[in-house]
Amino acid sequence: MDAETIIIDSDAGVMCARQKGRELAMAIGIAGSDLTLIATAISEVARNIVQYAGQGKIEFRFVEGRGRRGLLIVARDQGPGIADIGRAMEDGFSTSKGMGLGLPGARRLMDDFEIVSEVGKGTTISMIKWGHSQ
Repeated sequence: MDAETIIIDSDAGVMCARQKGRELAMAIGIAGSDLTLIATAISEVARNIVQYAGQGKIEFRFVEGRGRRGLLIVARDQGPGIADIGRAMEDGFSTSKGMGLGLPGARRLMDDFEIVSEVGKGTTISMIKWGHSQ
């Protein structure tokens, strides 16, 4: 599958990305509560795009490894970036008076999670949910 991309610039984009993530995960056999985990993680990173950067995109791609297929989700924006990633990944830390559970929560919900950010240039979050062994 070529990468599928959803533009994130409003709540409608957030919802569209959630739905696309669930649809693609089901296509590779991910089911049950894992679909909810994926949709929730997508919501968290997509809402951050809208709130902090105004717009960005989420790309979806199938990946394979260790005898399993997975769904790779890459969220990118060209927003203000994150000055202290370590602090941003702490439960309860928020720069917007939120609960500070978005990024650390997304990390806990997914199997693999990586964040790269540069102040003034933007943020890229890559996360994978693996299906069961084939």
